[in-house]
Amino acid sequence: MPFSPEIELAKRLYFSQQGENRQSRPAVRVALAGMMIGVMVMVVTICVVVGFKQTITRQVAGFGAHIQVVSFDNNNTYDLQPIEVSDSLLALLGSYPHVANAAPFVTKPGMLKTDSSFHGIVLKGTDYWDFFARNIREGALPSKPQEVLVSQPVAKSLGLSVGDAVNAYFVDETDVRARRFVISGLYETGFGQFDELFVLTPLTTALRLQGWDEHTYSGVEILVDDLSCLNEVADRIYFATVNHLDEEGYHTYYVQTLQEQNPAVFAWLDLLDMNVVVIIVLMLLVAGFNMVSGLIILILDGIQLIGILKALGADNRFVRRIFLTQALMLIVKGLLYGNVVGLGLVAIQYFTNLIPLEAATYYVSYVPVTFAWGWIVVLNLLTIAVSMLVLLLPSMIISRISPAKVMHFE
Repeated sequence: MPFSPEIELAKRLYFSQQGENRQSRPAVRVALAGMMIGVMVMVVTICVVVGFKQTITRQVAGFGAHIQVVSFDNNNTYDLQPIEVSDSLLALLGSYPHVANAAPFVTKPGMLKTDSSFHGIVLKGTDYWDFFARNIREGALPSKPQEVLVSQPVAKSLGLSVGDAVNAYFVDETDVRARRFVISGLYETGFGQFDELFVLTPLTTALRLQGWDEHTYSGVEILVDDLSCLNEVADRIYFATVNHLDEEGYHTYYVQTLQEQNPAVFAWLDLLDMNVVVIIVLMLLVAGFNMVSGLIILILDGIQLIGILKALGADNRFVRRIFLTQALMLIVKGLLYGNVVGLGLVAIQYFTNLIPLEAATYYVSYVPVTFAWGWIVVLNLLTIAVSMLVLLLPSMIISRISPAKVMHFE
């Protein structure tokens, strides 16, 4: 690395005992604290918002997957028109890159009824239980045809518990079908909108209820292993199935993504991005303002040094680089402290879920966070860039300092 006299001088000033005394001045300490607090707030905000969006997306995907292939004739209800899904089609859907799982499902709206109460539900038949296995609270997953998995809120409202029997009624165009189920377990995801709605049962049970054969389903649910590839996978599936009738020649296939299934939820999540932008802009302005004040203090403290350097022949650019380098060291120090404190707070919440939320309002019972390392790196680089840019103008003060006027400055 080539020798740079202005950088070496800045380092000596910064790390010398004299520099320590100068930087301990209250104004510089306030500037450093402002930078630290701004970075801490931005790091916590990014980790909370990204964590919140990821958690909500996982919860919604657990009930409806990332992509669904259903009948084009569906009417946006859970009483879907059946489609024929051959083994070859199922294998094709599961063979695309980034597809983690492709599984058929059957849904049927109905009602659970006890002697004293009733509750509207959607019975969903599936053989893919990973999501609900992670959210089961009591009992076990359904393993027998007559067993169902019910959410804790629904069980509480009906006064039911694991092992209890419950009557279910399903309305068709011509009659009402009754079934008696046994509750094998209780689940709760915190996503009340869906917890209050879905009752889960093995796929074969739902098929028998509908009177369908083993290749007739409400649709196919597809999970991807990388959400950034969601639209790419959906497009591949769309072009593979568009304008194709099912094997019975009755229904065409329709592909819908998670966002298309739940537009209101994701429109709400998109609003969080605007909140993040506003917070980051405000914090960058605060950090920039604090660093401007810190740089001015550094210049005032070093005004005699500026006069001496200019008297010795140093130009304005040389002197400016000295003080901008000192300011950069303060910025890095503020970033270090801010990241340590911010990530420490995130880690506490990540491992303890200490801060609760109202699940009925926010769909989760605690503040979800994640370590969004990519965004944190970008945020730190952006903070350095913005801070250094806003320091360029106040550093022009150095060009107005005359050696003759400051040699005796006290």
